[in-house]
Amino acid sequence: MAEDRLTNLSQFEGEARQEAGLRPQTLDEYIGQQSVKDNLKIFIEAAKLRHDPLDHVLFYGPPGLGKTTLAGIIANELGVDIKITSGPAIGRAGDLAAILTNLNDNDVLFIDEIHRLNRSVEEVLYSAMEDYALDIIIGKGPSARSIRLDLSKFTLIGATTRAGSLSAPLRDRFGVIGKFELYTEDELKKIIKRSADVLNIGIDEASLQEMAKRSRGTPRVANRMLKRVRDFSQVKGKGFIDLEITREALDALGVDALGLEKLDRDILLMIIQKFNGGPVGIDTIAAALGEEKVTLEDVNEPFLIQSGLLYRTQKGRMVSREGYRHFGLDYPEQQEQITMD
Repeated sequence: MAEDRLTNLSQFEGEARQEAGLRPQTLDEYIGQQSVKDNLKIFIEAAKLRHDPLDHVLFYGPPGLGKTTLAGIIANELGVDIKITSGPAIGRAGDLAAILTNLNDNDVLFIDEIHRLNRSVEEVLYSAMEDYALDIIIGKGPSARSIRLDLSKFTLIGATTRAGSLSAPLRDRFGVIGKFELYTEDELKKIIKRSADVLNIGIDEASLQEMAKRSRGTPRVANRMLKRVRDFSQVKGKGFIDLEITREALDALGVDALGLEKLDRDILLMIIQKFNGGPVGIDTIAAALGEEKVTLEDVNEPFLIQSGLLYRTQKGRMVSREGYRHFGLDYPEQQEQITMD
């Protein structure tokens, strides 16, 4: 199951508590996303000088890249409280009203998966973002009446993995928009080293490099790997993480040198062996593997495409030359013409 995968980008149950101690608390401690961070430093400083709330902020990008962490840092830098919720958790307009009316001046409201907000809730949010007020309808039919509740000035930070799913009216109300990119190996090495220091784990440079290479450009995966390799080192090693125990642990967990797990490899090999490298539609791939289409689209495909192992054409998915090379297979020359069409 995708939920059991080491490199699953979604947060496991209870993992938020475990991650809390590893999260940086200031912008200077935060590693990566340099352009987003540099801009935020200016916007935060300007808001503090004016004694105004920060403009509403939208973060978008793949899961596990630190959007929630950066939202918490913004609140810390502003010296205000933060309320954290998610789109699916706000079922009714009344739920949103209860949250907003409990915010103080300049507080931060963080809504994860904001693209999954109920449309009726989203419409109530418009006036809250623009006018710091809530328009509530009381009653039904001819006796219904509208009242306006004034709110404290606040900053909304929304996070989404699907920016294209946001409605234009909601997206246009954000004054600051930041795109999160996958992390480089050097950035991941720094993150793993910092986490190892926090957890009091001894680790050598070669192991840092190996984990960074297999972490799919994602800090959440990197920290998860560190904890699992630590388990192996304590039980099968000497408590210190070296390259030998790192490779043994990650190989045992089914994560190869590029960070691919079994399902990733199954996707590529199935397209190569059953469909001559493609093109083949995502529905066919899902049916052939017995997996949910949404799992392949949200969990596997983005990394395979970003790694250059898989790409999309108008006719379907195809395995690239690098994908064939990863398995030591010869790339069929007829694929050249298909990819150029």
